[in-house]
Amino acid sequence: MRKLTPLLLAPIAVAAFAQQPDTPLTSLPYTPGLDVTAMDRTADPCNDFYQYTCGGWRANNPIPPDQSSWHVYRKLGQDNQRFLWGILEESAKKKTGRSAVQQKIGDYFAACMDEQAAEKLGPAPLKPMLERIDALKSKGELAALLAELHQATGDSGLFFGVGANQDFADSTRVITFAAAGGLSLPDRDYYLKDDEKTKEIRDKYLQHVTRVFQLLGETTEGARRNADTVMAIETALAKASLSRVDRRDPYNQFHKMDLKGLKALTPELDWDVYFRKIALTRTQVLNVTQPEFFKALDVRLKQQSLDDIKAYLRWHLASNMAPYLSKAFVNENFDFFSKTLHGTPQLKPRWKRCVSLVDSQLGEALGQEFVRRAFTPEMKARTLRMTLQIEAAMADDIRQLPWMSEATKKRALEKLHSIVNKIGYPDKWRNYGSVAIKPGDFFGNVVRATRFETKRDIAKIGKPVNRGEWQMTPPTVNAYYDAQLNDINFAAGVLQPPLFDPRMDDAPNYGNTGTTIGHELTHGFDDEGRKFD
Repeated sequence: MRKLTPLLLAPIAVAAFAQQPDTPLTSLPYTPGLDVTAMDRTADPCNDFYQYTCGGWRANNPIPPDQSSWHVYRKLGQDNQRFLWGILEESAKKKTGRSAVQQKIGDYFAACMDEQAAEKLGPAPLKPMLERIDALKSKGELAALLAELHQATGDSGLFFGVGANQDFADSTRVITFAAAGGLSLPDRDYYLKDDEKTKEIRDKYLQHVTRVFQLLGETTEGARRNADTVMAIETALAKASLSRVDRRDPYNQFHKMDLKGLKALTPELDWDVYFRKIALTRTQVLNVTQPEFFKALDVRLKQQSLDDIKAYLRWHLASNMAPYLSKAFVNENFDFFSKTLHGTPQLKPRWKRCVSLVDSQLGEALGQEFVRRAFTPEMKARTLRMTLQIEAAMADDIRQLPWMSEATKKRALEKLHSIVNKIGYPDKWRNYGSVAIKPGDFFGNVVRATRFETKRDIAKIGKPVNRGEWQMTPPTVNAYYDAQLNDINFAAGVLQPPLFDPRMDDAPNYGNTGTTIGHELTHGFDDEGRKFD
């Protein structure tokens, strides 16, 4: 659970442009960084300054049906997606002269786009894992099964998650984190609050879980009974989980212990088997993010029947993998998790979902192609220069603060001057050579790419911290501050017009990207960031 603080994206009136059709792009469309047509000159700025500055943009940019909200960042994100779509289509169709990177991302994208193949298979891709769950003969075999499912699905919702993270108390090393999980709804409040809206969401969630069990072939009665079981288990785990507010304090999620301590919290689970199955032998030191959760998990494992646990596992497997199955699963998953929870009217077209998936699973391979076409060394140098200037301005502000002691100013400046600025993309690209991408095997590609990532993550434990690693792919329209590495990261995707326009003078760029740089810097000193030195 690395402490990342991404940019909070809000509507900003920068430029006006009409909605674009769903067609792939061979180059990114140019939108000027400053366009007065984004304004509404008919509005009185003294009465409604927002309408005066942003009214033109809002009129020209209604919220698309596949979005729950819309702003300049999301619009640029969609333009970037269409450009990536063009890159991926070219890589998929080109049969000779492809680089290894182009072949991998192209074959993955082509397999993902074959909706007819997914439709013919229905739930069949789940069959081997469902059979493995059904073959569970005792709770003593659960640890091995969870290790297998965690690696194949990457789903920490399967009771808990185990992965690598920087030691909060020693920033030079990577240790094992055992993190609370187990829930399908966004956080504990969805299970525990009693207001009408929350109760309505729980009712709809129960109906959704029931329908997913039916899609797996269960009877209506059996599906409803298993849905009730899932809700009961998740509610019990929610009661033992930290609230969203409590999770903001890193001290609440830092409890170092040895393997013996973890075993004492959850003796029902054979941790030796689990760690052996995920190929983790360096487990002398662990951080258990929420000990009370793991105690509650142990109670659940004792009290629930083996059939109950199997139902819970089937649900999480089907829910996690639903986006990669036939339309019935895809639509059911969208209807609850996007439409009901977030108010998104329509499912994104398949090309968007496939572009996002390639970016998620092979992000630095796709990122190489994006950077080569859309992010020049000059853009990187200009952004770095702006960042250094804003850091110098922040240092001047700190020195002049009347309420801060000289000793505190000294420490604040020390932290500010040690922040590492990462611009555009990693210095060293991730190597996906061991990921087997097979033409026509969409579901298999997803599982193999997931296994690669979980294996890569576990392999970091016990090794020195890789300070060059990024937690965001290059085409992403966002930025973040990493409290544990004390660095700020600006992806190449967010450094594009209209947010960063190299054709214009500095003023608009300082007003937009400059504000983002300042925003990320302040995270090093906010309620979370200030607790890391």
